[in-house]
Amino acid sequence: MSESQQPYTVSVLTMCPEAFPGPLGVSIIGTAWKESQIWALETVDIRPFSSDKRGFLDDTPAGGGPGQVLKADVIARALDSLASDDRPKVYMSARGKPLTQARVKEWAKASGLIVLCGRFEGVDQRVLDARGFEEISVGDAVLAGGESAAMVSIEAVVRLLPGVLGAAQSLESESFEDGLLEHPQYTRPRNFEGLDIPEVLLSGDHKKMAVWRQQMREATTKERRPDLWATHLSKLQANGASKPKK
Repeated sequence: MSESQQPYTVSVLTMCPEAFPGPLGVSIIGTAWKESQIWALETVDIRPFSSDKRGFLDDTPAGGGPGQVLKADVIARALDSLASDDRPKVYMSARGKPLTQARVKEWAKASGLIVLCGRFEGVDQRVLDARGFEEISVGDAVLAGGESAAMVSIEAVVRLLPGVLGAAQSLESESFEDGLLEHPQYTRPRNFEGLDIPEVLLSGDHKKMAVWRQQMREATTKERRPDLWATHLSKLQANGASKPKK
């Protein structure tokens, strides 16, 4: 990264700043942060932004119900402590839209990202609406807090930044890049516990290998993600292409 280029800056609003960097501080993601300075991580502890003399950040749900809800004014003050910019604002939420590779690629085009990690029963909806947060879920499961989900989202974005991965080609055949899942991968030894590497991958015939890999991608997607497979078939039909052979 040149001296004039600013790092991609991620700010995380959380009750648990000690959870970071976690896995974001290791391997290629950590190197891109600590050594290459392609991206920067800022954690903001929301606890000091409570106006309650007891330091409470939450209150009971309006209308009744179990648990506690993080207060809108606390989150707003924590957010306002950051520099005003046009970075996308994301709230990690089990009720959010699914995290997708397409959305991650859009975030990677921005100057950075602001991520809000919830706790308890969630965050007062008014601050999410007023401040333009996008609610994102990393899967159909409920977590105790948004920190681990935030790390998943941040890692997905950072690895797409220029200079983070050594070979740009490694991104081209990954799962979701063209709507299909990735094909199986193999390496030495040739035989492992009675299982061989598929002969086509040892043939040296690159055309046959490409055909095999595409067939495996289609078969894997059809079996594991019928929703993606249906979308893939619809796109083929719309483009006038023939459907894959069964």
